[in-house]
Amino acid sequence: MNNVFKSREDPILISKIKSSEEVLWINDNKKEFNEILDDLPISYEDVIDAEARLQRFAPYIRKEFPEVRNGIIESPIYEINNMKKRLECDYSRKIKGKLFLKRDDLLPIAGSIKARGGIYEVLKHAEKLAIENSMLSIEDDYSVLSEERYKKFFSNYTVQVGSTGNLALSIGIISAKIGFRVIVHMSQDAKQWKKELLRSKGVEVVEYDGDFSVAIEEGRKRSKEDPNSYFVDDENSKDLFLGYAVGGIRIKQQLSQLNVRVDEDHPLYVYLPCGVGGSPGGITFGLKLVYGDNVHCFFAEPTHSPAMLVALVTGLFDKISVTDFGLDNKTEADGLAVGRASSLATRMMDRVVDGVFTIEDKRLYTFLKASVDEENIYLEPSAFAGFFGPIYFSDIENCCHMCWATGGSLVPTYEKKRDYEKALSLLKSQ
Repeated sequence: MNNVFKSREDPILISKIKSSEEVLWINDNKKEFNEILDDLPISYEDVIDAEARLQRFAPYIRKEFPEVRNGIIESPIYEINNMKKRLECDYSRKIKGKLFLKRDDLLPIAGSIKARGGIYEVLKHAEKLAIENSMLSIEDDYSVLSEERYKKFFSNYTVQVGSTGNLALSIGIISAKIGFRVIVHMSQDAKQWKKELLRSKGVEVVEYDGDFSVAIEEGRKRSKEDPNSYFVDDENSKDLFLGYAVGGIRIKQQLSQLNVRVDEDHPLYVYLPCGVGGSPGGITFGLKLVYGDNVHCFFAEPTHSPAMLVALVTGLFDKISVTDFGLDNKTEADGLAVGRASSLATRMMDRVVDGVFTIEDKRLYTFLKASVDEENIYLEPSAFAGFFGPIYFSDIENCCHMCWATGGSLVPTYEKKRDYEKALSLLKSQ
């Protein structure tokens, strides 16, 4: 493929990004993970602490959400061999190794990868408030938090967040369940059904004509005006990042149960849809903690919204937007419609992520139709961004490929039908 670049200084790479062309950039600033781990602002101990907190909350989750039987919010991994054959046929390339799908679209409560970071941060905030007010200790059975006296206590506090959709669902659903007042600031890219679902849970939804950056900035501003308000900051939150990182370290046990070996001779390639960067960044960090340089993580972004790619290739991180590259930040992948990447995630990933590739919207729908036809698996269009990865790296020997499904299980039936019909229409027009 002639759209693969190994230097951030390549003028042709910059030109193609500005022209909304599909590219693959191999991170030329990546270092051996063990060499830079001590320099990063988040440690392995931080992730283990986050996992322990989630274990403490398991009795509460089990009581309030009976569908989560063990109280641990986690998703399965499926091998998608039919989809692999379809990709091989459509792209005339043999994909060496197995192809797996990490089903974060099936994460309980919020139905997307955002259930990891979003729910974790809200739970941590609730724990902190309860402990500071002598209503809880870490030795307690956290199921007591479902009692009315706790809900009444938490109702004195507000949780706010800016979002294009899925983070709003995770924050809104869990916060309302705990008892917080919840305000969600949503950009124009957010789907109407997500707004309606949030309102049905008692969440106040504030809509903006601008993009994600406008929603998050306004939300941050309003939250600062209320001393009892807590803002979940998707651009800078360490706690969101840690919630996602827990998902990364859990993969090791899941793959072991599937008899999948990951070592120097059996590399793991993971493809993660990327918006602001917190969720793929956290997952990548967790994976690197357990597999080191034997796991290779690539972010996937829409050609019109390559916020992370622009941030890393320029070295300007959160100081640059896709609009500075002349891009319009308009994409059907609503969860990825982000103009400016996370300050924390860009700085964490600069020497860690293996690369970034971009994908056109129409290809998302091609993958959507193939997934429904071959595996009977529906995902949101944005969740298919990573499916181009196995094509790029099809020649890697003894490789295990994993596409990360970021959301889709809460999508209404009429929306699923509309997406499939759009995929049919796009294929007929080709």
